[in-house]
Amino acid sequence: MKAIVETGFNLPGQKGKYVGKVRDVYDIDGKYLVMVVTDRISAFDVVLPEGIPYKGQVLNRIAAKFLDATSDILPNWKVAVPDPAVTIGYKCEPFKVEMVIRGYLAGHAWREYKAGKRTLCGVPLPEGMVENQKFPEPIITPTSKALEGHDEDITKEEIIASGLVGREDYEMLEKYTRAIFQRGTEIAAEQGLILVDTKYEFGKRDGRIYLMDEVHTPDSSRYFYADGYEERLAKGERQRQLSKEFVREWLMANGFQGQEGQKVPEMTPAVVSGITDRYIELYDHITGDRFEKTDYSESTIEANIKACLDKLK
Repeated sequence: MKAIVETGFNLPGQKGKYVGKVRDVYDIDGKYLVMVVTDRISAFDVVLPEGIPYKGQVLNRIAAKFLDATSDILPNWKVAVPDPAVTIGYKCEPFKVEMVIRGYLAGHAWREYKAGKRTLCGVPLPEGMVENQKFPEPIITPTSKALEGHDEDITKEEIIASGLVGREDYEMLEKYTRAIFQRGTEIAAEQGLILVDTKYEFGKRDGRIYLMDEVHTPDSSRYFYADGYEERLAKGERQRQLSKEFVREWLMANGFQGQEGQKVPEMTPAVVSGITDRYIELYDHITGDRFEKTDYSESTIEANIKACLDKLK
């Protein structure tokens, strides 16, 4: 199956198009956004040279499931899912921060901790922790949302003092972040998984805070298998996980961390196929459903979008 890594749609009411790391977003009359989740893949804030077939469908379908599963906590931007790789939603004014929440010492947090840091985004970290250990309580470690390049760690105080987010709104973002993470944790546990960490993006529409973008997908989240977690932790062994971290680890093992002068290692067909399989595995486990591979093309996606937009007029 050929990966879809770019789109060039001409949609009714289209006012603009934004190309992100993995998404193509179309502005429809300043009211709706059509988010096409392509098969592009990024790591260390770099878009890798090969697309991953079915990845866009996996991410979009998981995100839609969790937007529905958290809609009682706060409103979200989703209006319709006209295609497995597409969500149409309300256009919101995004907050310029990403709300990262961590239940366990893993990934970026562990790398910082291992380097000797004992605070992350102004949050103190307990002494004597080991990789993948659970925090006493989940911690929120926000990042500034970069249009290009790396997102940067930032403290709550810096966010408020700089005017990125007002105090009242920020405190609501923290409240929502904890509630959504708790819901995701409960759903993951039902499937034998641990939701390790994740990030959320929020925006405002008509004066209300909305949850935006993908939720609890392997691009924005890290999952461990619950079975064997404690034993592996006690032995200092690597956890069995479902997330994009395996892509980062493969890149690092081949000398790439997104730094200047470094070259992305060759992504052979076997590597690409393996990444597809891991994304589908995550889908099957987190949703409890079996992912069905279906043929898709740019023309089919565009037709599905146009049909939906016609109904929204």
